[in-house]
Amino acid sequence: MDDSRVFSDAISTLHRRSNAGIINRIRLENFMCHDNLQIELGEWVNFITGQNGSGKSAILTALCVAFGCRAKGTQRASSLKDFIKTGCSYALVYVEIKNEGEDAFKPEIYGDVIILERRISVSTSSIVLKDHQGRKVAGRKDDLRELVEHFNIDVENPCVIMSQDKSREFLHSGNAKDKFKFFFKATLLQQVNDLLQNIYEHLKAANALVHELEESIKPMQKELDELQGKIKNMEHVEEISQKVQQLKKKLAWSWVYDVDKQLAEQNAKIGILKDRIPACQAKIDLQLNVVEELREHISKKKAQIASMMEKTSEVRRMKDELQQTLSLATKEKLELEEEYGRKTNHVQKMMKHARFLEQQVQDIHEQHVKNTQAEESEIEEKLKALQYEFDAANLSFTRLKEEESALSESMNKGLSEIACIGNEIEELERKHREIAFSIRELHQHQTNKVTAFGGDRVINLLRAIERHQQRFKKPPVGPIGAHLTLVNGDTWARAVEHAIGRLLNAFIVTNHKDALLLRGCAREANYSHLQIVIYDFSRPRLNIPPHMLPQTSHPTTLSVLHTENHIVFNVLVDMGDAERQVLVRDYDMGKAVAFGQRILNLKEVYTSDGYKMFSRGSVQTTLPPNKKQRSGRLCSSFDNQIKDLQRDESNVHEEAQQRRRRKRDAEESLQDLQETLRSIKKRRLDAERDLMSKKLALRDVKNSYVAETSSSPASNVDELHQEISKAHEEIQEREILLEKLRVRMNGAEAKANELKVSFENLCESAKGEIDAFDKSENELIKLEQALLDEESKKSHYEGIMNNRVLSLIKEAEAHYQELENNRLESCRKASIICPESEIEALGGCDGSTPEQLSAQLTRLNQRLLHESRRYSESIDDLRMLCEKKERKVLRKQQTYKGYQEKLNACEKALNLRWSKFQRNATLLKRQLTWQFNGHLRKKGISGQIKVSYEDKTLSVEVKMPQDASSSTVHDTRGLSGGERSFSTLCFALALHEMTEAPFRAMDEFDVFMDAVSRKISLDTLVDFALAQGSQWIFITPHDIGMVKQGERLKKQQMAAPRS
Repeated sequence: MDDSRVFSDAISTLHRRSNAGIINRIRLENFMCHDNLQIELGEWVNFITGQNGSGKSAILTALCVAFGCRAKGTQRASSLKDFIKTGCSYALVYVEIKNEGEDAFKPEIYGDVIILERRISVSTSSIVLKDHQGRKVAGRKDDLRELVEHFNIDVENPCVIMSQDKSREFLHSGNAKDKFKFFFKATLLQQVNDLLQNIYEHLKAANALVHELEESIKPMQKELDELQGKIKNMEHVEEISQKVQQLKKKLAWSWVYDVDKQLAEQNAKIGILKDRIPACQAKIDLQLNVVEELREHISKKKAQIASMMEKTSEVRRMKDELQQTLSLATKEKLELEEEYGRKTNHVQKMMKHARFLEQQVQDIHEQHVKNTQAEESEIEEKLKALQYEFDAANLSFTRLKEEESALSESMNKGLSEIACIGNEIEELERKHREIAFSIRELHQHQTNKVTAFGGDRVINLLRAIERHQQRFKKPPVGPIGAHLTLVNGDTWARAVEHAIGRLLNAFIVTNHKDALLLRGCAREANYSHLQIVIYDFSRPRLNIPPHMLPQTSHPTTLSVLHTENHIVFNVLVDMGDAERQVLVRDYDMGKAVAFGQRILNLKEVYTSDGYKMFSRGSVQTTLPPNKKQRSGRLCSSFDNQIKDLQRDESNVHEEAQQRRRRKRDAEESLQDLQETLRSIKKRRLDAERDLMSKKLALRDVKNSYVAETSSSPASNVDELHQEISKAHEEIQEREILLEKLRVRMNGAEAKANELKVSFENLCESAKGEIDAFDKSENELIKLEQALLDEESKKSHYEGIMNNRVLSLIKEAEAHYQELENNRLESCRKASIICPESEIEALGGCDGSTPEQLSAQLTRLNQRLLHESRRYSESIDDLRMLCEKKERKVLRKQQTYKGYQEKLNACEKALNLRWSKFQRNATLLKRQLTWQFNGHLRKKGISGQIKVSYEDKTLSVEVKMPQDASSSTVHDTRGLSGGERSFSTLCFALALHEMTEAPFRAMDEFDVFMDAVSRKISLDTLVDFALAQGSQWIFITPHDIGMVKQGERLKKQQMAAPRS
């Protein structure tokens, strides 16, 4: 009957439960003991069993890491890199989360599945959120925090994930305070209590502050009472003060009446000055009439010149056209004369060529007569002699050319040798400069060790940090190398620098904000690529237990270093793994330690000469020393290094001198070769010219011999006659063309002469009109000059009018206006003091001048001063000060009263929340007892839970069945192991019912139980899980065959651990 009820409840829960947040799949790569593990989980109850060491608990640890838990929070490691399987470089946790139903998280972005990947490497870790298609959506911790808060997944809450350690601790512990903490945190009462307590402390501080402010008003109230008494004592001075005020009113209006007298005098002066204006204006009008007449004459003259310009413009246009036509005709005549000269020269050249051809015909006839048989024999002998000379010259030329080639090859070899020696010298000089630079650096390091870790840039950076020190939350620490010293001399200096050299120049800050500020200081100091390490300064110095160190007799990097700064020590451990780096003497010893032995906690091996050795799985790696890396920066003394570098510098300098001597010898030898080569080249050129001359002579003789023997003089003469005929015909054609050109040239000359005569006639006829035009222009210039003279006279009289007459009137009027303004200002000020009617009522000023009234006022003020000498302030000032203090006190009283009212309202709201909190805590305590009893009844046990919020304790009372015991057990430690585990399990289930989460997990929850208790506990857990509606993951090393089967229950067996 009970089974059917639970099943029906489970079915109803299935219809109303949300699938959002349920885990579908977990995949682990290189995580703890797993190479590649994939677990498919059901939506309801999942059992995972296996032997000890099979990696069951690693699944829950992976879930905690995936959902953002820190390494120490898992109680399985101190840092995330420790989860990486030995021999691997990374670890991956892959979690697939169902995202369906009303509670889905951003389904429009992720879809129905959210993939969470947590990748861990030796130095970093990353989080990636992907959608159902595997595309990256987010990668920040804030995005993961938003997801966790949406699904209410708190992996550090034991009611969500109860790890193996928490299970043992919780099930085995009988401490009432521990149970209360468990209950207080699981029900979120701890969080609410902390918030309310914080609000209470703030209200308490605010009340104290308001009380202090109210007390500060009392001295001001006392001062106010003293002021009021002083005012009463000074009221008898008021009578004298009233007389002073009346006299001040009369004095104010006396200034107005005095200005009225001055205004009347100034008005009369202005009238006299204005009477001078008509005489001056008459002279200006006379000059103005003269100027107008001159302007009229100038206008008429300009009209006359314009009409004359219209008449002469046509003549000027015709003159310009004739001049342009004459220029074109002259140009055409010159071009024809030039062409005629060219063609005449060509005809003369052709006639000269015809005469040359006729002479050549005559020479051929004479030569033919002279040629005989004896001359032909002589030509043949001459050919033989020339052929012999040609062969000898050719042999000499070939020999000289071979000698030149041999010398050129030798010279090229010499040049190559000189270039090679030059490169060696440059390399030695570069090495010499590097050594000298290193020596200077070491001298600088002797003066200031900090410069060894960044040079002058680090000095500038430290100064910048000092300037901005107030802006840092905590001052940066660095460079790290400046805080380190070697313990046992300089033996391991090179090995240590190869091991942690990348960290020696680094600076350490406590948060990201300080890192950005330090980066700005680095830019200010021109220090680029500064390495910055972010580390929590509040962490204490790490204490590394011996079993976590490499099990070898060789020293580690951390053991040969000493530092007083715990932050530097922690960074070397957490960031540099210095405790896992082993140092050895030589290469062979390094191979034996790194590859020959399977040493625990060993990461890398460094030799004293710089070799680095490590193995990852089956891969063994050896890296040679980095020659470019600087060494010796951690040495206690730089003297030995400076001496070695100075010795190397001397050797390099001597070797460079030897190379320079070799280069000079080679250059001298090359110079001798060049001289010999120039001599040989000159002889070869002479031989080549001689060879060419003999070759040409031989060819000429052969050609002449062949021509004489192969052709007859008659044929040559005919050809020449034909050429002469053609030349005569061409000469005749050219003479005809010359005659035509001569005719055209005469016509052009006649046309040019005609145009020249026409141009001269036109210029003669237009001379009279142009002279009349020039005369009119001269007359216009004279009229304009006369106009300027008359205008200057007019300006003179206008200047007298403006600068003398009008300026005096203007000054008088300005003075009059100033007096008017003064009267208005005096009247305004007097009206402020009192109206004029009040002065008239007092009898006016009685004819007194302002000076007389001022003297009376002075005497009265002296009397008033004498009467009020006992008080430094006037009664008005005291009254103003009194009113000011009254307002100030009243304002502060009202303000503080408002503060107190708001604080009272806050206290009232806080008390209401405290009462609600206590009422809810009482209800939760009752609910916990009721649900705890409900789970105990399944085994026939009854009990209750007593919660004391005052003592912060939680005790569990259990009453065993009547057939077993009739007494009440107040401490679960008095029960057997199985009974205690079952009762504690019931307590945990009662808390589970009071919390919400999409999935829950329990590891080794059935420890210390006997078979009967385990059977009842398993049935209870399964029924509870099905009824509760969340996804459940149970991990146990025991057999779960006794658990009833079901379609919503999934069992999985882990593979046995490898031996």
